Amino acid sequence: ENAVTQIKEILSDLTKYLPGLLRPSRGMKVASTASFTLPNVPRPRKALIVYSYEGNQFCRLVREILTELDLPYELRSAGKGSFRREELSEVTGGSSQCPYLIDPNTGIRMPESKDIIQYLYDTYALWTPPSELLRLASDVVTPLLAPLYKLITPLQAGSYRENEFEYRSEIAEAKAEIFDEISTAPVVIYTFELSPFCTEATNLLDNIGVGYKKVSLGREWIPGLIANPAKRAALLEITGQSSLPNVFIGGTSIGGLYSGKPGIVPALEKGVFMDMVEDAKRSM
Repeated sequence: ENAVTQIKEILSDLTKYLPGLLRPSRGMKVASTASFTLPNVPRPRKALIVYSYEGNQFCRLVREILTELDLPYELRSAGKGSFRREELSEVTGGSSQCPYLIDPNTGIRMPESKDIIQYLYDTYALWTPPSELLRLASDVVTPLLAPLYKLITPLQAGSYRENEFEYRSEIAEAKAEIFDEISTAPVVIYTFELSPFCTEATNLLDNIGVGYKKVSLGREWIPGLIANPAKRAALLEITGQSSLPNVFIGGTSIGGLYSGKPGIVPALEKGVFMDMVEDAKRSM
Protein backbone atom coordinates (compact mmCIF):
# COMPACT_ATOMS: atom_id res chain seq x y z
CA GLU A 1 0.00 0.00 0.00
CA ASN A 2 2.86 2.39 0.81
CA ALA A 3 4.47 1.60 -2.54
CA VAL A 4 1.24 2.40 -4.38
CA THR A 5 0.97 5.69 -2.49
CA GLN A 6 4.55 6.60 -3.39
CA ILE A 7 3.96 5.80 -7.06
CA LYS A 8 0.87 8.00 -7.07
CA GLU A 9 2.86 10.85 -5.49
CA ILE A 10 5.61 10.47 -8.10
CA LEU A 11 3.10 10.51 -10.95
CA SER A 12 1.43 13.55 -9.42
CA ASP A 13 4.78 15.37 -9.25
CA LEU A 14 5.53 14.44 -12.87
CA THR A 15 2.26 15.96 -14.07
CA LYS A 16 3.19 19.17 -12.25
CA TYR A 17 6.72 19.51 -13.60
CA LEU A 18 6.49 17.82 -17.02
CA PRO A 19 4.94 20.86 -18.77
CA GLY A 20 7.86 22.97 -17.60
CA LEU A 21 10.37 20.41 -18.86
CA LEU A 22 8.68 20.24 -22.25
CA ARG A 23 8.29 24.02 -22.52
CA PRO A 24 11.46 25.33 -20.81
CA SER A 25 11.51 28.76 -22.46
CA ARG A 26 7.82 29.55 -22.58
CA GLY A 27 6.35 32.39 -20.57
CA MET A 28 9.75 33.97 -19.90
CA LYS A 29 9.69 36.89 -22.33
CA VAL A 30 7.39 38.90 -24.58
CA ALA A 31 6.94 37.24 -27.96
CA SER A 32 7.90 39.09 -31.12
CA THR A 33 4.31 38.93 -32.30
CA ALA A 34 3.34 41.36 -29.51
CA SER A 35 6.55 43.38 -29.19
CA PHE A 36 6.13 47.06 -28.42
CA THR A 37 8.76 47.76 -31.09
CA LEU A 38 6.28 46.77 -33.82
CA PRO A 39 3.54 49.19 -34.92
CA ASN A 40 -0.16 48.58 -34.38
CA VAL A 41 0.09 45.82 -31.78
CA PRO A 42 -3.44 45.71 -30.28
CA ARG A 43 -3.58 46.39 -26.54
CA PRO A 44 -6.52 45.97 -24.11
CA ARG A 45 -7.78 49.04 -22.25
CA LYS A 46 -8.88 46.94 -19.26
CA ALA A 47 -7.14 44.02 -17.57
CA LEU A 48 -8.38 40.56 -18.53
CA ILE A 49 -9.71 38.22 -15.82
CA VAL A 50 -8.50 34.64 -15.55
CA TYR A 51 -9.82 31.96 -13.20
CA SER A 52 -7.00 29.52 -12.63
CA TYR A 53 -5.18 27.37 -10.09
CA GLU A 54 -1.68 25.96 -9.68
CA GLY A 55 -1.03 22.34 -10.57
CA ASN A 56 -3.16 22.55 -13.70
CA GLN A 57 -1.02 22.45 -16.84
CA PHE A 58 -3.80 23.95 -18.98
CA CYS A 59 -4.01 26.97 -16.67
CA ARG A 60 -0.26 27.29 -16.92
CA LEU A 61 -0.39 27.31 -20.72
CA VAL A 62 -2.82 30.24 -20.66
CA ARG A 63 -0.71 32.20 -18.18
CA GLU A 64 2.38 31.63 -20.33
CA ILE A 65 0.64 33.10 -23.36
CA LEU A 66 -0.63 36.06 -21.32
CA THR A 67 2.98 36.78 -20.36
CA GLU A 68 4.28 36.29 -23.91
CA LEU A 69 1.65 38.68 -25.26
CA ASP A 70 2.42 41.14 -22.43
CA LEU A 71 -1.24 41.33 -21.41
CA PRO A 72 -2.35 42.72 -18.03
CA TYR A 73 -4.69 40.38 -16.23
CA GLU A 74 -6.35 39.80 -12.89
CA LEU A 75 -5.72 36.28 -11.62
CA ARG A 76 -8.55 34.79 -9.60
CA SER A 77 -7.24 31.68 -7.91
CA ALA A 78 -9.96 29.04 -7.93
CA GLY A 79 -8.41 25.94 -6.45
CA LYS A 80 -10.50 23.18 -4.97
CA GLY A 81 -12.21 24.41 -1.81
CA SER A 82 -11.91 28.08 -2.78
CA PHE A 83 -15.01 30.28 -2.57
CA ARG A 84 -14.07 31.49 -6.05
CA ARG A 85 -15.13 28.09 -7.36
CA GLU A 86 -18.69 29.00 -6.44
CA GLU A 87 -18.15 32.46 -7.92
CA LEU A 88 -16.94 30.88 -11.16
CA SER A 89 -19.88 28.49 -11.18
CA GLU A 90 -22.25 31.46 -10.96
CA VAL A 91 -20.41 33.22 -13.80
CA THR A 92 -20.55 30.20 -16.09
CA GLY A 93 -23.97 28.93 -15.15
CA GLY A 94 -22.82 25.83 -13.32
CA SER A 95 -19.28 24.95 -14.39
CA SER A 96 -16.15 25.53 -12.30
CA GLN A 97 -13.77 24.40 -15.03
CA CYS A 98 -10.42 26.20 -15.17
CA PRO A 99 -8.92 28.01 -16.92
CA TYR A 100 -11.72 30.45 -17.65
CA LEU A 101 -11.21 33.79 -19.37
CA ILE A 102 -13.27 36.97 -19.14
CA ASP A 103 -12.31 39.84 -21.44
CA PRO A 104 -14.14 43.02 -20.37
CA ASN A 105 -12.84 44.77 -23.48
CA THR A 106 -14.78 42.56 -25.88
CA GLY A 107 -17.36 40.86 -23.66
CA ILE A 108 -15.89 37.45 -24.47
CA ARG A 109 -16.14 34.69 -21.85
CA MET A 110 -14.71 31.25 -22.54
CA PRO A 111 -13.28 28.04 -21.06
CA GLU A 112 -10.84 25.59 -22.74
CA SER A 113 -7.18 26.55 -22.86
CA LYS A 114 -6.87 25.87 -26.60
CA ASP A 115 -9.73 28.23 -27.43
CA ILE A 116 -8.48 30.87 -24.98
CA ILE A 117 -4.97 30.82 -26.43
CA GLN A 118 -6.21 31.15 -30.00
CA TYR A 119 -8.52 33.99 -28.96
CA LEU A 120 -5.63 35.84 -27.31
CA TYR A 121 -3.47 35.53 -30.42
CA ASP A 122 -6.33 36.53 -32.72
CA THR A 123 -7.21 39.56 -30.59
CA TYR A 124 -3.96 40.84 -29.11
CA ALA A 125 -1.15 39.73 -31.43
CA LEU A 126 -0.09 40.57 -34.97
CA TRP A 127 0.12 36.89 -35.88
CA THR A 128 -0.03 33.43 -34.35
CA PRO A 129 3.58 32.18 -34.20
CA PRO A 130 4.48 28.74 -35.53
CA SER A 131 5.65 25.92 -33.29
CA GLU A 132 8.76 26.68 -31.24
CA LEU A 133 9.88 23.09 -31.83
CA LEU A 134 10.09 23.84 -35.55
CA ARG A 135 12.21 26.90 -34.83
CA LEU A 136 14.57 24.74 -32.79
CA ALA A 137 14.71 22.19 -35.62
CA SER A 138 15.36 24.97 -38.13
CA ASP A 139 18.19 26.37 -36.02
CA VAL A 140 19.85 23.06 -35.19
CA VAL A 141 18.80 20.20 -37.48
CA THR A 142 18.24 21.95 -40.83
CA PRO A 143 21.79 23.38 -41.10
CA LEU A 144 23.18 19.91 -40.46
CA LEU A 145 21.04 18.37 -43.20
CA ALA A 146 21.50 21.18 -45.76
CA PRO A 147 24.66 19.66 -47.32
CA LEU A 148 22.90 16.31 -47.64
CA TYR A 149 19.87 17.93 -49.30
CA LYS A 150 22.12 19.72 -51.80
CA LEU A 151 23.82 16.43 -52.66
CA ILE A 152 20.63 14.38 -52.99
CA THR A 153 18.49 16.95 -54.81
CA PRO A 154 20.23 16.82 -58.23
CA LEU A 155 20.62 13.05 -57.94
CA GLN A 156 16.86 12.67 -57.47
CA ALA A 157 16.37 14.81 -60.56
CA GLY A 158 18.64 12.52 -62.61
CA SER A 159 22.03 14.23 -62.67
CA TYR A 160 23.72 10.81 -62.63
CA ARG A 161 22.48 9.98 -66.15
CA GLU A 162 25.00 9.57 -68.93
CA ASN A 163 23.01 11.92 -71.11
CA GLU A 164 23.78 15.20 -69.34
CA PHE A 165 22.04 17.20 -72.06
CA GLU A 166 18.75 15.50 -71.21
CA TYR A 167 19.19 16.38 -67.53
CA ARG A 168 20.10 20.01 -68.25
CA SER A 169 17.12 20.32 -70.59
CA GLU A 170 14.75 19.14 -67.86
CA ILE A 171 16.26 21.58 -65.38
CA ALA A 172 16.00 24.43 -67.90
CA GLU A 173 12.34 23.58 -68.49
CA ALA A 174 11.69 23.48 -64.73
CA LYS A 175 13.39 26.85 -64.32
CA ALA A 176 11.21 28.33 -67.03
CA GLU A 177 8.11 27.05 -65.21
CA ILE A 178 9.33 28.57 -61.94
CA PHE A 179 10.02 31.97 -63.50
CA ASP A 180 6.56 31.89 -65.03
CA GLU A 181 4.92 30.89 -61.72
CA ILE A 182 6.64 33.54 -59.61
CA SER A 183 5.62 36.22 -62.08
CA THR A 184 1.91 35.47 -61.81
CA ALA A 185 1.34 36.32 -58.10
CA PRO A 186 2.90 38.65 -55.52
CA VAL A 187 3.52 35.73 -53.16
CA VAL A 188 4.33 32.20 -54.36
CA ILE A 189 5.18 29.34 -52.03
CA TYR A 190 6.66 25.99 -53.04
CA THR A 191 5.69 23.21 -50.65
CA PHE A 192 5.63 19.54 -49.74
CA GLU A 193 2.19 18.40 -48.58
CA LEU A 194 3.45 16.41 -45.56
CA SER A 195 6.06 18.91 -44.37
CA PRO A 196 5.22 20.51 -41.00
CA PHE A 197 7.34 23.53 -42.00
CA CYS A 198 5.24 24.01 -45.14
CA THR A 199 1.98 23.55 -43.25
CA GLU A 200 3.00 26.09 -40.62
CA ALA A 201 4.12 28.52 -43.34
CA THR A 202 0.80 28.43 -45.20
CA ASN A 203 -1.12 28.59 -41.90
CA LEU A 204 0.88 31.68 -40.96
CA LEU A 205 0.19 33.36 -44.29
CA ASP A 206 -3.51 32.57 -43.86
CA ASN A 207 -3.42 33.92 -40.31
CA ILE A 208 -2.03 37.29 -41.36
CA GLY A 209 -4.35 37.52 -44.36
CA VAL A 210 -1.74 37.29 -47.11
CA GLY A 211 -2.91 35.67 -50.33
CA TYR A 212 -0.50 33.36 -52.12
CA LYS A 213 -0.10 30.90 -54.94
CA LYS A 214 0.91 27.43 -53.70
CA VAL A 215 2.92 25.09 -55.89
CA SER A 216 3.24 21.57 -54.50
CA LEU A 217 6.24 19.43 -55.46
CA GLY A 218 4.69 16.30 -53.98
CA ARG A 219 4.16 14.86 -50.53
CA GLU A 220 7.80 14.97 -49.30
CA TRP A 221 11.39 14.89 -50.59
CA ILE A 222 11.71 11.16 -49.89
CA PRO A 223 11.96 8.99 -53.06
CA GLY A 224 8.51 7.82 -54.07
CA LEU A 225 6.83 10.83 -52.43
CA ILE A 226 8.38 13.66 -54.42
CA ALA A 227 6.42 14.44 -57.59
CA ASN A 228 8.70 16.95 -59.28
CA PRO A 229 12.39 16.42 -58.43
CA ALA A 230 13.52 18.48 -61.44
CA LYS A 231 11.74 21.57 -60.14
CA ARG A 232 13.30 21.11 -56.71
CA ALA A 233 16.74 20.88 -58.34
CA ALA A 234 15.90 24.00 -60.34
CA LEU A 235 14.94 25.85 -57.15
CA LEU A 236 18.29 24.85 -55.68
CA GLU A 237 20.14 26.33 -58.66
CA ILE A 238 18.03 29.52 -58.65
CA THR A 239 17.98 30.23 -54.91
CA GLY A 240 20.68 28.04 -53.35
CA GLN A 241 17.96 26.41 -51.23
CA SER A 242 16.54 22.93 -51.78
CA SER A 243 14.48 22.71 -48.57
CA LEU A 244 10.82 23.67 -48.64
CA PRO A 245 8.92 25.85 -48.14
CA ASN A 246 10.56 28.28 -50.51
CA VAL A 247 8.70 31.57 -50.57
CA PHE A 248 8.93 34.15 -53.33
CA ILE A 249 7.74 37.72 -52.90
CA GLY A 250 7.72 39.87 -56.01
CA GLY A 251 9.71 37.21 -57.85
CA THR A 252 12.51 37.05 -55.27
CA SER A 253 13.04 34.18 -52.83
CA ILE A 254 13.00 35.16 -49.16
CA GLY A 255 13.63 31.59 -48.01
CA GLY A 256 11.49 29.41 -45.80
CA LEU A 257 9.61 29.63 -42.52
CA TYR A 258 12.53 30.61 -40.26
CA SER A 259 15.61 30.63 -42.47
CA GLY A 260 16.57 32.36 -45.70
CA LYS A 261 16.82 35.96 -46.81
CA PRO A 262 15.38 36.52 -44.27
CA GLY A 263 12.53 33.92 -43.97
CA ILE A 264 8.85 34.58 -43.18
CA VAL A 265 9.06 34.78 -39.39
CA PRO A 266 12.26 36.88 -39.26
CA ALA A 267 10.70 39.30 -41.78
CA LEU A 268 7.59 39.56 -39.59
CA GLU A 269 9.71 40.08 -36.48
CA LYS A 270 11.57 42.91 -38.23
CA GLY A 271 8.26 44.46 -39.27
CA VAL A 272 9.12 44.37 -42.99
CA PHE A 273 7.12 41.41 -44.29
CA MET A 274 3.88 43.22 -45.07
CA ASP A 275 5.80 46.07 -46.72
CA MET A 276 7.49 43.52 -48.99
CA VAL A 277 4.12 42.05 -49.92
CA GLU A 278 2.60 45.47 -50.65
CA ASP A 279 5.60 46.44 -52.79
CA ALA A 280 5.20 43.20 -54.73
CA LYS A 281 1.51 43.89 -55.32
CA ARG A 282 2.25 47.35 -56.69
CA SER A 283 4.89 45.98 -59.06
CA MET A 284 2.74 43.17 -60.48
